[in-house]
Amino acid sequence: LEGSELTAEYWYDNCRQPVSFEPVVRRLLAEGHSTFIECSAHPVLVYGVMETAEAAGADAVALGTLRRGEGGLARFYTSLGTAWSRGVPVDWTAVLAGRGACTVDLPTYAFQHRRFWLESARADEAAPAPGTADPAEAGFWAAVDDGDTDRLAATAGLDADRPLREQLPALAAWHRGRRDRAAIDSWRYDIQWTLLPDSGADRLTGTWLVVEPADPADPAAADRVEAVVAALAARGADVDRLPLDPAAADRTDWAARLTGTDAAGVVSLLAGAADPDSAVTGTLVLVQALADAEVTAPLWVLTRGAVDTGYDAPADPTQAMLWGLGRVVGLEQPRTWGGLADLPETFDERAAARLARLLAGGLGDEDQVALRASGAYGRRLTRAPLGDSEPVRRWQPRGTVLVTGGTGGVGARVARRLAAGGARHLVLTSRRGPQAPGAAGLADEIRALGAEVTLAACDMADREQVRAVLDAIPAETPLTAVVHAVGIVQSTLVEEMTVDEFREINAGKVGGARHLDELLGDTELDAFVLFSSNSGVWGSGRHGGYAPGNAYLDAFAARRRARGLTATSVAWGAWGGGGMMEGDGVEEYMRRRGVLEMDPELALDAMVQAVEHDEVFRAVADVDWERFVPGYTSGRPSPLISTVPEARRALAAAEAPGQDGGDTGAAAEFGRRLAAANPAERESLLLGLVRDKVAAVLGHSSGDDVEPGRAFKNLGFDSLTAVELRDRIGAATGLKLPATVVFDYPSPAALAAHLRTALLPGGDAPVGGVLDELDRLESALSAAAPDTDTRTKLRQRLQALLWTVDEDAHTGAGTTEDTDALETATADDMFALLDKELGTS
Repeated sequence: LEGSELTAEYWYDNCRQPVSFEPVVRRLLAEGHSTFIECSAHPVLVYGVMETAEAAGADAVALGTLRRGEGGLARFYTSLGTAWSRGVPVDWTAVLAGRGACTVDLPTYAFQHRRFWLESARADEAAPAPGTADPAEAGFWAAVDDGDTDRLAATAGLDADRPLREQLPALAAWHRGRRDRAAIDSWRYDIQWTLLPDSGADRLTGTWLVVEPADPADPAAADRVEAVVAALAARGADVDRLPLDPAAADRTDWAARLTGTDAAGVVSLLAGAADPDSAVTGTLVLVQALADAEVTAPLWVLTRGAVDTGYDAPADPTQAMLWGLGRVVGLEQPRTWGGLADLPETFDERAAARLARLLAGGLGDEDQVALRASGAYGRRLTRAPLGDSEPVRRWQPRGTVLVTGGTGGVGARVARRLAAGGARHLVLTSRRGPQAPGAAGLADEIRALGAEVTLAACDMADREQVRAVLDAIPAETPLTAVVHAVGIVQSTLVEEMTVDEFREINAGKVGGARHLDELLGDTELDAFVLFSSNSGVWGSGRHGGYAPGNAYLDAFAARRRARGLTATSVAWGAWGGGGMMEGDGVEEYMRRRGVLEMDPELALDAMVQAVEHDEVFRAVADVDWERFVPGYTSGRPSPLISTVPEARRALAAAEAPGQDGGDTGAAAEFGRRLAAANPAERESLLLGLVRDKVAAVLGHSSGDDVEPGRAFKNLGFDSLTAVELRDRIGAATGLKLPATVVFDYPSPAALAAHLRTALLPGGDAPVGGVLDELDRLESALSAAAPDTDTRTKLRQRLQALLWTVDEDAHTGAGTTEDTDALETATADDMFALLDKELGTS
């Protein structure tokens, strides 16, 4: 370091001179250099070169050769390919010399291969933990290099006196075991809390709407409402209060009461309602009613005791459900979601200041915060590898083990593992019991493994049915373990979900856990395993009912453990080979989003590990962070994942210069076509471009299948496809578009209008304005469903408008046939004609 500037050494005029980094790049750019290739084990200077080149307005390319952990020829060839694709000349003859490469003739015409079935490749073997090396394996190879047979035998558990040929199977098993443990370690995650700065702006402006329970749970809940109101008012907010009864939540009524609300923010304290379960469903209805009333102010949901930062009492499972719901709302409605804040037991002046700082944006992008006496804490996802740590105890299945959801895809795999591991009797519950698909065959498999099996029809939401199952367990094989694996697949947006659907989704999962815990009492068990989901840990779109139930289980395990009873909640990612991944396209959907299928046997190993290491909670998922991060953060930033190294690298790569847009040849050609077109043709070109890219992202055969005025969310877009659309349009136009562009311009027509403004500022505003008005008119008509009289008046007005626009009609050159056609045209015909004339179709 020279002062505060990074220095580098380079050869110039045959003289090696240490100089500051930026002037070196600027001088080389001025001398005409446009390609910079950093030959190193990992790029360090590339991003600095690109930043300097962009600041200087230069068109330059900066690339690396190798990367950390990728030091072979495959990485080097990939770097060469990247360089070649960016215009750098590469001598491929020299590159491929001696490798059997040869030239081939291209086909004489472009083949069109259209596939109608999704295909995906999957790795047959588990990958090692990303970015890590196995110390034991490194020690093994070090012993090989040193020729130290004693150390080699000790490392791999071999007998140094026996021939290697005899020990090869044991060596292979050791290696497979190390590889499997490394894979499982790469799937393990935990939640931690980081102390946030206790400084920043805490002044509020404008009106803040406080939604409070009409019937608080207790005096403490009522006092919290008053304290929050006072805290906001003391820091500049003009507070409006709206008491609502979550137990009588009515979406239509609440939306009517919220219509016209002009607030800077909305704070919900419905978590303090008298009925805890209604507090959750009431919050769901509040989210929906705010959207119906078109209130765009951010919603902050305040809870008490919903999370445990490590020094608190165990979280309240019902309050935790609100956090599970909020994480989904944040993904589905990023523009109107503020975040989650858990209040301390004593809401004093320090807590008031921290809450105001959070609401005022003084804590940056934090949206999952626990306010405590010692400070404000942000929620973080972290890796949690076991390495070579020894188990606390061993779990050997014995006696009777109860598996709820035991005839489903995942439950059946659990049952087979338990039977093979030594359980004498398995009780498998499902709603249909012996009549469930595949139940009879599963029972035969389990008996073949040496265990008895009972297939019990039981609705886990029904306490008496659960009691009957437990009472029927024979005394000679007492219950020793429970695996609660009940789950219902959900794919419903929060705005579309009903309260009844929410309750149905959670009846068996949440109610079943409660019933089992209450009916078993203090019964000593070897394991009490709850199958949760990562939708409750970091959220997942269309899981607004499923995620809260899983967040409940995670907190429920901690509550049970606090009573001195065994409990382990495992929040799963995607299992391979059955379960909820069996639906059409589900595997591909998850893979595209970066959530990969786990080998079921390794997943079961992870479950056993969590129990044997006496863990209360463990998240287990195979995540491709490079794919996952762009979609997950497309609507809003997420400090939650900033502590995962791979996620942090993916975020840095997404923010690096040159990732979006860029003046490619295709973009330049499109720009020339757009500039040469007349205003109506420009509209058609831009809308056609957007529709074609939308079709490509969604898998439609052509852009003609995409309705211009239909909202992206109704077309099937989610966070990942929104980013993909952004990238495709950026590459086609050369524009650098934000990841939120689909949220900012919510239909193809609206996005096309934005592109027109960005590419042709001020070039054709009058025509664009008219078309925008027509788009709004079309949307209004679609939503209004006008009656006959209204349609007649609309037809007359549209006929008059078309007469004005049509030059021939205006000059009297139209034919009688044209006039007759206009007089008999329907409103739909008018829209089609307007589209044709103004170039919107």
